[in-house]
Amino acid sequence: MQETSPSTFSNWKEVLKTEIGFLFCQKVTPDLNRLGNYYLALGFFTAWLAGVGRYWDNPRAEIWQYAGFGSVAYILIMAGILWLFILPLRPHNWSYKTVLIFVGMTSPPAILYAIPVELYFSLGTAQLMNVLFLGLVALWRVLLLFRFLKYSARLTGLAIFVAALLPLTLIVTVLTVLNLEHVVFSIMGGLAPGNESPNDASFGKLVLITSFSILAFPITLILYFFQIIYQRIQPKKNKPQPDE
Repeated sequence: MQETSPSTFSNWKEVLKTEIGFLFCQKVTPDLNRLGNYYLALGFFTAWLAGVGRYWDNPRAEIWQYAGFGSVAYILIMAGILWLFILPLRPHNWSYKTVLIFVGMTSPPAILYAIPVELYFSLGTAQLMNVLFLGLVALWRVLLLFRFLKYSARLTGLAIFVAALLPLTLIVTVLTVLNLEHVVFSIMGGLAPGNESPNDASFGKLVLITSFSILAFPITLILYFFQIIYQRIQPKKNKPQPDE
């Protein structure tokens, strides 16, 4: 039987310590050149674990959602969207792998969804707790995104706001249109008696968030293009003018 080398244990210890510091908004600098694949492995594993926990008690989920594949696909797609949308704003240290590692590092909070609150509380209480979990995880991830854009991508001011909000409003709107939870439009039309579940309140909040996203998307899109133009002319403003 092959034993794990001490260096491997040391590497994982460093990665886990950095991950914990990252999740609690400490200033950390992951060594991506040396440990990038470790961070990727941790991100994929925690995303898969969160995906399994997210859907294990959802009667409306598909097989691929029960298996956790949806959450793994999420971090791949989310990283691609963030990388592509923010690239024109000229961020520093910007590559798809770096963004993928960041998105993967935001996966652990979603494991809160795996807590089987419906086994210990009434339906109404379970729905409320799921809403709180949804809000906590969403706010946690958005906060981490803002810090990532500020300290790693080195964006400033309005660029941080636009870079964070535009992809998020787009993603929420698209996911609702695709109706991946198989319930969003049912809630909008009224759930049939007997079809309630502990997740329905969370889905109802999703409809509210989607309404906000639809209203906010055009505004953030305009600000986004403004920021792209600003980034193009900024070097020219700062470029020394020849002596007259």
